[in-house]
Amino acid sequence: MNLAGELARLPRDTRDTLFLLAVIACCIGPLVAHLPPWASAMTALLLAWRAWLAWRGQPLPGRWLTALLLALVVLLTLLSHGTIIGRDAGVTLIAMLLALKTLELRARRDAMVVFFLGFFTLLSNFFFSQALPIAAVMLVGLLGLLTALVNAHMPVGRPPLALAMRQAARMMLLGAPIMALLFLLFPRMAPLWGMPADKTSARTGLSAQMSVGSMASLVQDGSVAMRVRFDTPDGAPPAPRDLYFRGPVLTVFNGRDWWALSQPEARAITAAMPTPALLQVRGPALHYEVTLEPHRSPWLLTLDAALQRPELPPGQSALMSPELQWSSSRPVNSLLRYRASSHLDFSHGPLRRTRALQAYVQLPAGLNPRTQELARQMQADERLSRGGAQAYVDAALQRLARGGYEYTLEPGLYGEHTADEFWFTRKQGFCEHIASAFVVLMRALDVPARIVTGYQGGQLNAIDGYWTVYQSDAHAWAEVWMDGRGWVRVDPTGAVAPGRVGTLQRLQAPRGMFGTAMDSVVSPTLLQHLRTVWEAVNNGWNQWVLNYTQGRQMNLLKALGMRSPSWQDLVRLLGLAIGITAAAGALWALWERSRQDPWQRLLERCRTRLARAGLPLAAHLPARTMARMAQGHWGEPAEAVAQWLVRLDQARYAPRPGTALPELRREFARLPWPTAQSRSTETP
Repeated sequence: MNLAGELARLPRDTRDTLFLLAVIACCIGPLVAHLPPWASAMTALLLAWRAWLAWRGQPLPGRWLTALLLALVVLLTLLSHGTIIGRDAGVTLIAMLLALKTLELRARRDAMVVFFLGFFTLLSNFFFSQALPIAAVMLVGLLGLLTALVNAHMPVGRPPLALAMRQAARMMLLGAPIMALLFLLFPRMAPLWGMPADKTSARTGLSAQMSVGSMASLVQDGSVAMRVRFDTPDGAPPAPRDLYFRGPVLTVFNGRDWWALSQPEARAITAAMPTPALLQVRGPALHYEVTLEPHRSPWLLTLDAALQRPELPPGQSALMSPELQWSSSRPVNSLLRYRASSHLDFSHGPLRRTRALQAYVQLPAGLNPRTQELARQMQADERLSRGGAQAYVDAALQRLARGGYEYTLEPGLYGEHTADEFWFTRKQGFCEHIASAFVVLMRALDVPARIVTGYQGGQLNAIDGYWTVYQSDAHAWAEVWMDGRGWVRVDPTGAVAPGRVGTLQRLQAPRGMFGTAMDSVVSPTLLQHLRTVWEAVNNGWNQWVLNYTQGRQMNLLKALGMRSPSWQDLVRLLGLAIGITAAAGALWALWERSRQDPWQRLLERCRTRLARAGLPLAAHLPARTMARMAQGHWGEPAEAVAQWLVRLDQARYAPRPGTALPELRREFARLPWPTAQSRSTETP
């Protein structure tokens, strides 16, 4: 016999339990990536054990064993997270409690606890991600939990799960307008609407430190870093040579690692300059909107150079460092949308050499001796030395273009003298190797230079018109200070691989065995098209749902006719919407009641009247049984009511049952109803 036949033959309790366990697995499943390995394994074992007990009809374990498992779970949570408070520890506990509670699923009360733990576990998935796939999985989990809940309220017989699922889907559809109203009108106050985040969690992205070789993981990461919509005709982006989204600026070098100056250090250097490090812009500004993926750092990516402060949501402010790097007042832990304006024609920095620029020519002693020797040879060349910094830059770029250097994502591990290895032995690397070696050479030539990290390039999504920047567009380039010009952007990677900067070509990471097999089954072009469609759909979710901010709420109120809306207006409008919804629900309930069988409604009135007199009766009891119970309870004083109930029962099965109901309804109003004292005064 197949599995479907076996399931069809199972007792109802077993079937319902297995269904509920499957729904719970669906709720916990997306959390596996965020739970400690022991918690995932233990949850799976507990659910499998409970399913086996239900399948075999075995008794549930004793309470002492459940208590022992609970103590073990709390201990392991403490060992894993160091606490039982906080997002990660709390979610671990709630998932484990849900799995443990299934071992106590004995009574209706236990089932209710499991249902509501399930709803909370379902909600906790959004603590980690609000992406569209997670929302879709949660919708399935919600339907499953509601189906199990509806099924639990069908105590008689063996109703099919499909019937309970249809009712659950109907409930969801009826609740959808209310949910949409709450979503649109509930005030979005930052501490209330934000998602909790652990400080220890991290995500792939830019960093304030770059080790030569560390950016390889970013370059091979195909996830989205941000989306940009340019306020230009047809949303066209600027030329590729201007598509540099500025991130952390790295100045300090120890031979392998580059890291940024602290804000006080950067400001001290700027303050020491007799000529202020001014930003001067020319020409019109380019306006654009950025939707930045969370990266757990305060960086705000803008095109060079953004003179005006990016427009952040209420409660956040932006600050620009002396090195033109914009940062938010708090880390970007959730999707962030902001508007910015950049002037692509600009100049920045002191125009004359000062002592403060010495910080940008510092190199660790004893490292990269061959690069130092190359710099001495270039300085000895009178033609180069007369040309100054520009001549040195041109010579270095020519060496990169004609010296047999190769742009590759797999240059291998570098040793202690990273610049020497790149210039003279390996001659292989990608942006960070090239930029680092270039800046080391410039500093050895006594030319102030620094590294800028960020993103360069991107890809236009033809479906939604957004410019999508991927983590694989992460890039490192150089800035060189030149007398009379200030800081000048120099991208040495373009000399090695002109297509990387000029036409935004990207090297592809190795496909691996699975990727190669997929290419033979599905066309890469089709996969790319599907990816474009998916990203457009996901971007729509981000723009319309996740980025529905307080500002957009206010715009909605303005569209409704309010000139100067406030959050108090939102509350009033929300209260009005709730009131209208409640009234609509009451009217709907009355309409539903009018559709109820008039015979059943009259019987229900009688049941309510008897209960008020002191005789509560179950809802499933037929009229004749109610008559016998009333006579047994009150005796003679209930005789008239008992006779009325018998006639009501006869009318139910008469050829034309509706004809007797008007008379029975009139008699109902005249019946001598017994009271709570009737039994004691009239019966012996």
